Amino acid sequence: MTKDVIALTPKMPDTWALLAGLYAGGPDLDVGTAHDGAVVQLRTLAGRPLVSVEAPLLVHLPGEAQRLLGSEVPIPEVPFWWTEARASTAVPEAEALAGSLCGRLTTLLGGATWPPSAATTQVVHTPDDADEAVTAHPAPEGTLPAVDVLTDSTAVVIADRPVIPLTAWLSDVLRATTASGRALHIVTPHRARLSLPLRTALTGAPNRWVVQHPDCGYYDGLSGAILRWQDGTFAPALTAEGKATVATPFTQPGAGTERQLIVSLRTHHEADADLVLGCPLDTAWHRLTGTPPTGWGPAEPINLPWSTRQLTELARGRAPEPTHVLAVGDPDRAAIATLRITRTKTGIAQDTTLALGYGECETPPLDTVEALAETLAAEHGLTTMLTSVRRARRDLTIPPQFEAPPIPTAFTLGPSEVRDIGLTHARRPPLSLRPTQLGTTSNPALHYLLGDGTDAQAWTTLDQLITHLKNA
Repeated sequence: MTKDVIALTPKMPDTWALLAGLYAGGPDLDVGTAHDGAVVQLRTLAGRPLVSVEAPLLVHLPGEAQRLLGSEVPIPEVPFWWTEARASTAVPEAEALAGSLCGRLTTLLGGATWPPSAATTQVVHTPDDADEAVTAHPAPEGTLPAVDVLTDSTAVVIADRPVIPLTAWLSDVLRATTASGRALHIVTPHRARLSLPLRTALTGAPNRWVVQHPDCGYYDGLSGAILRWQDGTFAPALTAEGKATVATPFTQPGAGTERQLIVSLRTHHEADADLVLGCPLDTAWHRLTGTPPTGWGPAEPINLPWSTRQLTELARGRAPEPTHVLAVGDPDRAAIATLRITRTKTGIAQDTTLALGYGECETPPLDTVEALAETLAAEHGLTTMLTSVRRARRDLTIPPQFEAPPIPTAFTLGPSEVRDIGLTHARRPPLSLRPTQLGTTSNPALHYLLGDGTDAQAWTTLDQLITHLKNA
């Protein structure tokens, strides 16, 4: 497995500290840069990359390191610097080289190295590839970032962490593989879990989460299908009848009584110089948790204090391209959200998905959803909102086990959609379902209660409702 090593330091790794770290391989290695200088690489003299070091990231959020790394190392007080070194799988010594690089940084600057066992300050001697048939050339700009295995159809990334996050590097890999027409397959040990943002990003074929298990080889962590490496990609190992087989570990009991509340909403505003983005998410977070989000950022670890002003500036700077960001909350209340901001022909759309985790003795606040819908409709240009509940881990990570899909509990139609469909038609679906009218009589929203999240029949009801609304 590839080994990522991370230095968590209370001080910023300056030039001298980085130089000391980069001498972990002695004077016989070369140093280069990639991705417009955002990545520093230790290379052999022939140009083979050994360790890639990401630009240090200043993390302001308490609990973010524990969310992604666990409690294995003492985390410095916030703010602290997160410096990530990614070892190549092509050279066995590269892992020790990454550990020595990060160990030297924490020796000079304080803090801790993850994993703790990787930290050293020794000089790591790597094999001289001068006599090997290896010729390395700089990658052209815009090509696929370095991955562990690359074939005509698939890019394979091997990762070994407690939680595999949607890092900036992995986001770049996903974009590049999509642009090149390849699949991205992330290979992990069976004890690993995915963060919710990475799970969302991997949704849809041909991308896969490939789990390596000692009892059954490889299987798909999201579908359970046993996999084999065939023709340059991981594909289901079919039986003689042409059917896929589900791995036994995938069927083991999962979250038990833990649950998640998922709120997916879309809002729309006319483009305006005074429009502040992120407010619908902020409002939903306040109503459902009693507190605002604590942080946001484009990738994990999420490192910036929550600021709708800064989020708006980022989106305006990227326009007309879409902006995709993540948000997290207080460590004591498991919550994470994705927000996608896009330009439309008539204004600005914000698509938000907020997930909250609840333990055995906690109850999802379903009784607050209607009031939230009314506020969003009145103040934030709500178009639609779907609320659902699922049995899944409170910490919102995804294990390589079967988890039942969410069950819808409520659907809200915003005022603009009600006008387009027609109030009379929208109020009278061919069901026993009757919506609650929210807002003013002249500009109402409609809120449809579908259940309490325990009866999967709610999906059938929702499907019939959507079909009725589309046939206006």
